[in-house]
Amino acid sequence: MADKEPIVTHVYTADPSAHVFNGKLYIYPSHDRETDIKDNDNGDQYDMADYHVFSMDTVGGPVTDHGVVLKQEDVPWVSKQLWAPDAATKNGKYYLYFPARDKEGIFRVGVAIGDKPEGPFTPEPDYIKDSFSIDPATFVDDDGSAYLFFGGIWGGQLQCWATGKFDKSGEEPTTGDALHAKVGKLTEDMTQFASPVTDVLILDPDTQKPIQAADHDRRFFEAAWLHKYNGKYYFSYSTGDTHFLCYAIGDSPVGPFTYAGRILEPVIGWTTHHSIAEFKGKWYLFYHDSTLSGGRNHLRCVKIREIVYDEQGRIGLAEPQPKVSDEDAPPAKLEA
Repeated sequence: MADKEPIVTHVYTADPSAHVFNGKLYIYPSHDRETDIKDNDNGDQYDMADYHVFSMDTVGGPVTDHGVVLKQEDVPWVSKQLWAPDAATKNGKYYLYFPARDKEGIFRVGVAIGDKPEGPFTPEPDYIKDSFSIDPATFVDDDGSAYLFFGGIWGGQLQCWATGKFDKSGEEPTTGDALHAKVGKLTEDMTQFASPVTDVLILDPDTQKPIQAADHDRRFFEAAWLHKYNGKYYFSYSTGDTHFLCYAIGDSPVGPFTYAGRILEPVIGWTTHHSIAEFKGKWYLFYHDSTLSGGRNHLRCVKIREIVYDEQGRIGLAEPQPKVSDEDAPPAKLEA
């Protein structure tokens, strides 16, 4: 069975955040680029420096590349690595959230503001106060309340914040509770946290206790995403070194969420990162793999799959996913 085709092939794209604005589908991905940096678990090879926005009127139809909407040199506090972004709209404005390393090499989350979903976006002069780590994902609920999820371990530095302060020597725990993604409610102007950041709890359905650190098949690693279906909140994420996209379901946008299963098995390439959105009556999974570059981990391409829900609200793929061969399967760890 053939796999899905990339939505674009003229540039490398990854980490797609999809939203429907004004009846059109917009995708906000990372923009991968060539580098001589060797693969490592710190993620140095993911050396992105700008963002494009893509849009389409129909899934599978022509894709418009709106060009560069924000670049590294436009953001005063950034030193390097514009990683996975997201976008939101509120009060007639559009907000692009993005992680990057500050001048001290610490990942923070910034926001840039535009008048149109395709940008361009003008960055705020400093990062969001009390933000850290990577992979911002926004969710605006039906009542207008907005939330920012974030976090990623290893190169994303979430393990460095276990004490509440940055400690470069911090490591992922091997026992006890797994590290948690973070969430904070946003201010009305969408540019700061309105309240302290809290943990996103993913509970084991059998024990009703947090997923454990040793459970790499289910624990949160990076790539937080939240969507709502039939009144329930779905928190989905990547397990990182085991390469699964998983999800958990809850009754509140900030959790707790009970683990519910996998959405996607491993793809070609080490990372897996996604979003989920409804468009024209169907639900879709937006994800990436490394097929366009022949399997190079840092040169990826965005793809789309339809998803369906069963009567219990469980997520499944509308079409079976081709299995990655043992030869193409990604390793748990990369070279240091």
